[in-house]
Amino acid sequence: MRKFTTRVVLAFSLAAPCAWAQSDIGLADNAPDRYVVQKGDTLWGIAGKFLKQPWRWGEIWRLNKDQIRNPHRIFPGDVIVLDRSRTPPQLALGPTVKLSPQVRAEPLAAEAIPAIPAREIEPFLTQPLVIEEGGLQNAPRIVGTEENRVHLGPGAKAYVSGLGQSKELIWKIFRPGRALIDPDSNQTLGFEAIYLGTGRVTRQGDPATMVIVTTAQEISQGDRLVPAGPPVINQYVPRAPTKLLKGRIVSLYNGLATSEGGKFSIVALNRGRRDGIELGHVFAVLRAGPSIPDPQSSLSRDSAPMIKLPDERYGLVFVFRTFDAVSYALVMESSRPITPGDIVQTP
Repeated sequence: MRKFTTRVVLAFSLAAPCAWAQSDIGLADNAPDRYVVQKGDTLWGIAGKFLKQPWRWGEIWRLNKDQIRNPHRIFPGDVIVLDRSRTPPQLALGPTVKLSPQVRAEPLAAEAIPAIPAREIEPFLTQPLVIEEGGLQNAPRIVGTEENRVHLGPGAKAYVSGLGQSKELIWKIFRPGRALIDPDSNQTLGFEAIYLGTGRVTRQGDPATMVIVTTAQEISQGDRLVPAGPPVINQYVPRAPTKLLKGRIVSLYNGLATSEGGKFSIVALNRGRRDGIELGHVFAVLRAGPSIPDPQSSLSRDSAPMIKLPDERYGLVFVFRTFDAVSYALVMESSRPITPGDIVQTP
């Protein structure tokens, strides 16, 4: 039996789709009448079983707008029922199915089905990611390494200065990264903080001794530390913004300006909270169409009038972290390489 959890399914309908959204919600081919949630599922994956466009889940789920931003949790064993008698069809929770006889001892929050694959974004949920210029300058730093090693991996020792009286044991390790430049305005939106790994303090002092626990990249002398803090569990349903929003991909996280990405790559967008971006927003990704000389023109190629070819949509991204001027999104679908400068807009 699930303890300390009360769930009420409210029969509220969302407002009508925006003018630029499709009016008809297309059910997926062979959409089931019911689905039993399994461990390892995501809201995006479950939505894809019922809908051709998973981000429109909120339009047929029986929740109001505030609940969509912070929905009640869905757990393994829950039954999601598709009511085809309504227009549009609606999804709701049915009776829970007992998946196993064991008593569940772990916290309920840990059991909840995440919106997107948690393993892809978990390291990025509590990291600063974007900082002001010099924002890590006064943070604790690695001043020495065991046996003067140049690069540190898991199990290696580092000597850290600047922890002061902090009782924190687990720290995340960063290195200042490149500037994030808005491709439209050419303004600096912030500076990326490159996540390197985690360390555990084993001896207090100045310098203190730290053992490297995990690494995402090689760790070296001079790298900076930020307290790990408590784990963050964000529950949000994938949804399109309620108004037309448009922006650009600034960069791939930890990538070079010319790098390419694909499914489950993390991208920085040049739009943030001040622009109306929210956790859970889904954006279409488009490649700008080129302008070509009119092939029917009698003028030379240099003098012929230009024809702008249409932008081509090729992917979807899901926003999981927002800052004032920048947002980070996970690539959910991509039929070609993701590149900086590509357009994102309300699907």
